[in-house]
Amino acid sequence: MSLRRLLRHETILAMLVVVALVILAAQSERFFTADNLLNQGRLMAEAGLVALAMTFVIVTGGIDLSVGSMLGLSAILVGVFWKNVGLALPVAMVLAVGAGGLAGLVNGLIITRFKVPPLIATLATLALYRGLAEGISQSRSVRGYPEWFYVLGQRDAAGVPVQVWIMLVAVLVSAGILGLTTFGRATYAVGANETAARFSGVAVDRTRLLVYTASGLMSGLAAVILVSRVTTTRSDMGTGVELDVITAVVLGGTSIFGGKGTILGTVLGLALIQTLRSGLSLAGVKGDGTIVVIGLVLIGAILVSNLFGRDGDG
Repeated sequence: MSLRRLLRHETILAMLVVVALVILAAQSERFFTADNLLNQGRLMAEAGLVALAMTFVIVTGGIDLSVGSMLGLSAILVGVFWKNVGLALPVAMVLAVGAGGLAGLVNGLIITRFKVPPLIATLATLALYRGLAEGISQSRSVRGYPEWFYVLGQRDAAGVPVQVWIMLVAVLVSAGILGLTTFGRATYAVGANETAARFSGVAVDRTRLLVYTASGLMSGLAAVILVSRVTTTRSDMGTGVELDVITAVVLGGTSIFGGKGTILGTVLGLALIQTLRSGLSLAGVKGDGTIVVIGLVLIGAILVSNLFGRDGDG
């Protein structure tokens, strides 16, 4: 898929988002208001942060099915480090994000050192990290956080939700790294042709380690923001987020074969997924129905990605 084709894909995706917004605005006069649109941004910020890192992972030709479990584990650790261990909450937050990064590093080590395919490795750690979250929490939730903690998930800055600002900064940084740096070029090279990348001097294993570690770190950051937004920690947090994230990335034009994709495409894919969720909610579709629809969208996105991947760069 050439750059021109990618940009054409993103243009079409942007048009689909606009069309979906117009349809929803026609269905409900409350939808197309500043408050509701900002709230939609608030709701998609956590998945958005994870999706940015997932873009790097999939561009390398990998996948990370464990992001929801890493998010859930990090969320539990925020409460455990603060309430049970007695650490200051800022320290607990940093350690929880670090735990997410460590979990991502473990994924990367399993994949690079033991040569386990990413799908199998992260499917296994999906269960491992979720089990750890369940075991640590013992099905108990943690509440009663100090008021200042809710700034991350419930407050606004200049009229915009704080987590949306965090997401915007993360988008700019991610786009800059992927599109303008040596590491970004290495990421594309690993996904396009691993053998050629090795011959060209690209540190393939290090690149993979870094992208999986980043996936864990972003899952940890998303966990802290999610806990701040919902005011509690539970071991089931993040369940199913991998579906939204992978759908957004692939829908955004990142090839499941690796070597192709942009941050802009991921953001547009995420916006379309959130718009779909909102539309289905307005239509009275329950949670299970939403999962079915997003699953169908993912299948369609993979089929399109498969078609372009087989066609090559023409």
